[in-house]
This record gives sequence, structure tokens and C-alpha cells, in this order.
Amino acid sequence: MKFVRYGAPGAEKPGVIDADGQLRDLSGQVSDLSGDVLTRLETLTADGPVVPGNPRLGPPVGGTRKMVCIGRNYADHAAETGSELPPEPLIFMKATSAMQGPNDPVVIPRDATKVDWEVELGVVIGRPARYVSEADALSHVAGYCIVNDVTERHWQKHRAGQWTKGKSPDTFGPTGPWLVTPDLVGDPQALDLSLWVNGDIRQQDNTAQMIFGVAHLISYLSGFFTLESGDIIATGTPAGVGAGMSPQQFLKAGDHMRLTVAGLGEQQIPVIKDEGY
Repeated sequence: MKFVRYGAPGAEKPGVIDADGQLRDLSGQVSDLSGDVLTRLETLTADGPVVPGNPRLGPPVGGTRKMVCIGRNYADHAAETGSELPPEPLIFMKATSAMQGPNDPVVIPRDATKVDWEVELGVVIGRPARYVSEADALSHVAGYCIVNDVTERHWQKHRAGQWTKGKSPDTFGPTGPWLVTPDLVGDPQALDLSLWVNGDIRQQDNTAQMIFGVAHLISYLSGFFTLESGDIIATGTPAGVGAGMSPQQFLKAGDHMRLTVAGLGEQQIPVIKDEGY
């Protein structure tokens, strides 16, 4: 099934896309797509009332406490940025306050000069995972979604400390549109990813090229902390980011990003400058 959350920011309602592509309300069954609900998505049905119009879509999962990101998880991306391949998964956190809907504007912060794009496969945890084996890891997945790990490169690499400051500004985590259950996705290591800027293809790859696959990542991370229901793992981005181009190219006000991951829908994101940020 394909689940969504729709409505105004902070007041999203749960919904589902039915077999005819219509958005149906799930409020009669659950209050939100969060917490324990994510462990029993298979019990929900797409027979609620049809939602009229074309409402805004928010992040397809609520109550996310951790967005765990994986760096340099595609060899070609590591190469384009002049980085060595990590011997084990490179982990960093993205503030959950950066999360927003799949079509909401990305706002370039004041003083930001190198805002970059990153299409990624997002993994949403259903059943909590702690010390899980790689063989059992995928049974803890509620579903998959698109994540755009927007990054301010100068802040990430040249402002001292860890990467958090370059990864976590408001609006730097477009997520969704759909939370798609594993039965529809199939093999998470066989999904095409693509990203366009102003209609020009920038990233195009397949999750088969990940250095560390989804099952390995879940098992690995669960050895350090509990992956809770609603947590999201952003599994890394392939080559084609602006920082890897020659000359480098970065986002500016008026630009437009389009992202797709096979079977997970698409994001259509305008870029704006907030002078008062």
C-alpha cells in the first residue's frame, strides 16, 4: 500500500492511495501514521472517504525521532568528492525539524552559498530494532520513501565540527510523497534513483550500487541504538551532486528539483531564498 499524510504543516491527516490512484482518508482508522501504527500497516484498508481536490502532502510518516543518514554509500559519489571509501557505514544525524513535504519549497538560508541536492532511498522503521541480525533486518521495515538530503556544503565541510550544521537547516529534508510498504517495493537493492535540476538530469543510478545495503545498515545501526518506529534511514546518494561537478554548481532561488525513486513517487521542489531567515 501507498500511505500519505496530507494537509497543512503540523496538522496533517493520514491517508492512503487506493488502486485507482485516489487519495482516501484514514482518519476513521488511525489518528496518524506514526508509532505503533507503523507496525500494523497491513491491517489498514483503503475504503475511507475520497479526499477532494489536490491537498498538500506532508512527510508520509509522523513522529520521527531520528533521521539517520549514511555518508559516502555509493563509490562513485565518494570518488567525485575526493573521499575515501568508508570501511564501515559513515553515520550522521539530520535534525528532524528539517523534514518537510515532498513538494514544499527548499529555502536557501541567509549567508548560504553552496546548497546542494542529494536523492536518496529512505527506509522507515516499523517494528523497533535493537541488535537485529542482517537476516532479520528487513522484517523491521514499515516501508520506503524518497528523501532529499539537501546540504549546505560550505557549512558541512568548512565551518568546523561535524556535518550537522550543513545538513539540518529548516526545509533541508523533503520526504515522501508516499510511504510504500515492502510488498510493493520488492528488493530495495534494485531501485532506480534520479534527480533533475531545472530539467537537466544530475543524478541517475540504482540502489544496487550501494556499498552497504539496507539490511546491513539496519543491523549495523541497531547495534549502537534502538531504531524506533518512525525512524528514517537515509541510505546515501549516488554521484551527480553539485559539489562533484566541474565547475561546481549549487542551488539558487528560482531553481526547481525533481526527484524519483522507482515505485516511490516523485518530488517536485521549488527553491526560494528567505532573506529574513
